[in-house]
Amino acid sequence: MERNVASEEDVFALMDALFEADADRWTARGAGWWDGFYGDRERGVPFFRDAPDESLVAWHSAGLVPRAGRALDLGCGPGRNAVWLARQGFDVDAVDLSPAALEWGRERAAAADVDVNFVQASIFELDDAFAAYDLVYDSGCFHHLPPHRRISYRRLLERALAPVSAFGLVSFAWGAMGSEEPDANFYREGRLAGGLAYREEDLRRIFGWLRPVEVRRMRPQDAGSPTFGESFLWAGLFVR
Repeated sequence: MERNVASEEDVFALMDALFEADADRWTARGAGWWDGFYGDRERGVPFFRDAPDESLVAWHSAGLVPRAGRALDLGCGPGRNAVWLARQGFDVDAVDLSPAALEWGRERAAAADVDVNFVQASIFELDDAFAAYDLVYDSGCFHHLPPHRRISYRRLLERALAPVSAFGLVSFAWGAMGSEEPDANFYREGRLAGGLAYREEDLRRIFGWLRPVEVRRMRPQDAGSPTFGESFLWAGLFVR
């Protein structure tokens, strides 16, 4: 069909397709690309360590996020934060595109003797059952989304967050990691350049419908630390 745009979601799908021209573009960040990324577990990627984010642990220790309850981990990868949350007593749903990442996460959950519901899907495919969470957490998913999907992301959060809840985010920091190109350039070039960098004020504006608790750079952690942290990443906590 040549005239198939009849809804807002059709517009989003059309814009998604602008990044799907070849294997080096946005499709490469789909399930197949991430399967290849997670397939080599020995490649030395810092966040491959079985260690939760230092910011998540710090917020939990300080009582800034719920002590337990229902948690949704968006773009969970090999499940390091999901497993940690389950250890704290959360009932965790963990979502990722990559079957390879989820297989690794299930192995980690089994080794830790905790239950995590790992779901293979796009975060935008989640149905109404994925709602009313006490905590929604995203470590590295948001900065891989094309600009128009920020609208879809807000709608996801509006449904996923309970009336009293917390949202934690880790994303690329402007001047340290990720592309600083204007949003329009991604559509002109048909590529996301490995991920988008954000300023602190960008995050505060995009998530301004929530109350900010803290937006700071992550505290770097060494390879022997029980937690993960890199200074090129923002750690943002917002509450509803």
